[in-house]
Amino acid sequence: VQLQASGGGLVQAGGSLRLSCAASGRTLSIYVMGWFRQAPGKEREFVAGITRSGGSTDYADSVKGRFTVSRDNAKNTVYLEMNSLKPEDTAVYYCAADPSWGFGFRTLDYDYWGQGTLVTVSS
Repeated sequence: VQLQASGGGLVQAGGSLRLSCAASGRTLSIYVMGWFRQAPGKEREFVAGITRSGGSTDYADSVKGRFTVSRDNAKNTVYLEMNSLKPEDTAVYYCAADPSWGFGFRTLDYDYWGQGTLVTVSS
């Protein structure tokens, strides 16, 4: 499967962005999906995960209550709705997929990665 992340950009603190991750090559419904981010000089970290059906999700503590992950398997797309953005949310955001049953919290839990989309939050 090939993944294409989009939707990043420059936003002021307190603003919102919606990231999309479009899949091609195979149906997205057989993959659990994750969103990760990597800030300059830092390791890539887990942001959110969603099961194949979308029935279960989880979030990093730093984004709980502000970010929402969802998926539309009919459109082969996963979304990350980001609200109340903070300067510390600035990073390149990546979507990832894995053909397992439960989503993981580590980068090595995912076999397929998109190219990343840059989110910059100004103060």
